[in-house]
Amino acid sequence: MVDFARPKRSHSQLILNLGCGTKISDAPEVINIDWSPYLRIALTPVLKRVAPLLLDQRRAGRFAALPSNIRVHNLATGIPYPTDSVDVVYHSHLLEHLDRNKAVGFQREIFRVLRPGGIQRIVVPDLERLCRQIVNDDGNASHDEAVAALIEQCVRREAYGTSKQAPLRRRIENIVLGDARKRGETHQWMYDSMNLRELLEACAFTRIRRVDYQISRIPNWPSYLLDVDQDGKEYKPGSLYMEAECPE
Repeated sequence: MVDFARPKRSHSQLILNLGCGTKISDAPEVINIDWSPYLRIALTPVLKRVAPLLLDQRRAGRFAALPSNIRVHNLATGIPYPTDSVDVVYHSHLLEHLDRNKAVGFQREIFRVLRPGGIQRIVVPDLERLCRQIVNDDGNASHDEAVAALIEQCVRREAYGTSKQAPLRRRIENIVLGDARKRGETHQWMYDSMNLRELLEACAFTRIRRVDYQISRIPNWPSYLLDVDQDGKEYKPGSLYMEAECPE
């Protein structure tokens, strides 16, 4: 495994933002890591040149707007940092995309790289909240939308972006890129505060607690702007936020 360089210790802490997508922090102590197709295209000179010609306007805009401070790495191969070297690991709406039987291995890898006393901050869709929306629904027209919020991304067969393309492009993308599951777009498991706590406890994390998007034990967390949008509002409304520590 090739380790990424650790920032100079002039910074108070090292934070990994795993599976960041385009939601990044510009703080020098934050390392944004992702494995999206756009990033892999950007790293391939030939594909980078032809991508603007092949992508539709919306996708070309997303490609052009890719932040430059994202490190490209496939987390399926592990986290590229030494043992006990990281102060904080953060990931948002990533864990639910892993097969259930891979979640423990992912948590153990996070445990490995965190220093004693290090903090993991997890953001996932809140299964309990989604279920309550269905149970408490009064039978109006929004009921099916509530059901969709719970299971649509679990059962989706075609990638959402591809489903919006013209017929020929849509067919080509499905053949070349595969379905939604192959692209990692689908939810493979769902979490509430109970089963997420059980997962963390099974991997030896301690001081597990539920928080909200504004509260954290991570020093200066609000300044990193990872759980808020440009207006300071919750970036992923209705999410479950939990933090846990490596024992000292």
